[in-house]
Amino acid sequence: MNEHHLLRGHLKTLRLPTMLSEYLEVSRQCLAEESTYPEFLERLTEREWLARQNKSINRRLRQAGFPGPKELADFDFLSVPRLNKKRVLDLAKCAFVKERSNVVLLGAPGVGKTHLAIALGREACRKGFRVKFFTGSGLVNTYLEAREQKTILRLEAQIAKCDAVVIDELGYIPMDKVGAEHLFGFFSLCYERTSLVITTNLPFADWPRIFGGDERLAGALIDRLTHRINLLEILGDSYRFHSSLRKKKDGAIKDND
Repeated sequence: MNEHHLLRGHLKTLRLPTMLSEYLEVSRQCLAEESTYPEFLERLTEREWLARQNKSINRRLRQAGFPGPKELADFDFLSVPRLNKKRVLDLAKCAFVKERSNVVLLGAPGVGKTHLAIALGREACRKGFRVKFFTGSGLVNTYLEAREQKTILRLEAQIAKCDAVVIDELGYIPMDKVGAEHLFGFFSLCYERTSLVITTNLPFADWPRIFGGDERLAGALIDRLTHRINLLEILGDSYRFHSSLRKKKDGAIKDND
């Protein structure tokens, strides 16, 4: 009993909560299987490591601020048959984050751009990268609020710590000159330092509209963005519409069964 008391005390001091809570269960399993002491220790430390990994992943997912738990496993690729599934799965390996390159998901509203962008961001979190999610208008508003509070340097220091930033719906809402300048400053900050995952319904030729018709500013921004880019154009009808129809059909089949 005294040995258990000392062991529990040591595990608490060393901050090994999973080993503390599971060492008895693992010891019983290893005793039943006649495992060696090194095998017991390996199994126990693996549980501690996995628990810490999961805790770190959950923390990164929470800090990213995704609006919902969109996953690639839930994406209905059959609803968007012209989408290159292999390329999406390759991007999900997140080599683009290591290379500090960008991903632009271009397509009409409803084709699944937001779902894929969030899914790629979540995969990056699982692979140990720090990610932050913004909508295009939300990013500009965040800059404007920081400007009013004189905390832009603090905001940009936080962004600079990110490995990747997801910007959803860029171009849906036009912005004024001040907003456009802040967005340009953001892109300049991230250039060759932080990977961007962007969803937009506007081809690059129409991007001056985002910046109040300032073609010079839009051109300079596009130049930075496209230096290292993975452009994924999603063609087809609304993903949400087809996905909804598919779910209704599946539901009808189950009801008939």
